[in-house]
Amino acid sequence: MTIPKQKIVVILGPTASGKSALALKLARKFQGAIISADSRQLYQGLNIGTAKPTRREMNLVPHFLIDRVKPNKEYTAANFKDDALSILKKLNDKKITPFVVGGTGLYISTIVNGLNIPAIKPNHTFRKILKNKSANQLTILLKRLAPKTARNIDLKNKRRLIRAIEIAKTTGQEPIDLQKKVSLSFEILQIGMKIDRVKLYQRINQRVDSMIKSGLIAEVRQLAKKYSWKLPALSGIGYKQIGQYLRGEISKEKAIELIKRDTRHYAKRQITWFKRDKNIRWINSSRIAENLVNQFLK
Repeated sequence: MTIPKQKIVVILGPTASGKSALALKLARKFQGAIISADSRQLYQGLNIGTAKPTRREMNLVPHFLIDRVKPNKEYTAANFKDDALSILKKLNDKKITPFVVGGTGLYISTIVNGLNIPAIKPNHTFRKILKNKSANQLTILLKRLAPKTARNIDLKNKRRLIRAIEIAKTTGQEPIDLQKKVSLSFEILQIGMKIDRVKLYQRINQRVDSMIKSGLIAEVRQLAKKYSWKLPALSGIGYKQIGQYLRGEISKEKAIELIKRDTRHYAKRQITWFKRDKNIRWINSSRIAENLVNQFLK
């Protein structure tokens, strides 16, 4: 007798494309639960700058991997995979449909593609040295140590660059070669948010303005006071630029301008990442998404 595979719905796309709203709508309709695949929303206290779901929204539908760890703790894609697989098993036992939602491509790949991330412990002394280098300097170093990995990584993301260099230096191997794929017992529907580039950029600009009005500056100030400016979680878009403003390095207007610009660049990189996966069903309306999920779950 063949055991049926667990069905998982993945909602993905660039930042500000409407993933969370669609996921909430679908999860409510199909009595599902949401697993966040966002590498920033898992940190406690990073609320406004990560567009984290509100308490009301989280009360409407069960949410997982939101506020998972304190911002001074290390959390990797390998941690995400372990946590997500554990949650998926529990939801399967309860016959609840999981909706994996987010824009962190590497996290999603650990589930969709069964990607295994090497469990190499962080070398904090080595990282301190690398953190003082620019993204361009890190790219040059990575190309020397692991050229194949350098061709398949976000060269604008210093955290990813540092981690790849760390793994290459520790193992003497290409990090991408260590990311083995294993077969997981899932049947997966991937729905991608298709949105006009001009409209997406308008949404991003509006969201940033809304974040500032909602208290992003106070949120960053409080986090830095409680922890440190060197907190890795504060290196993310929004937190980094507001940190520069609060330290007197740039003006408030410049910080807002940089957040909008860097978020647009990040959205472009997300689109490039996801477009490599030909299994994604790109949609531009919630009605189409609802029909796809309905057919899939039947």
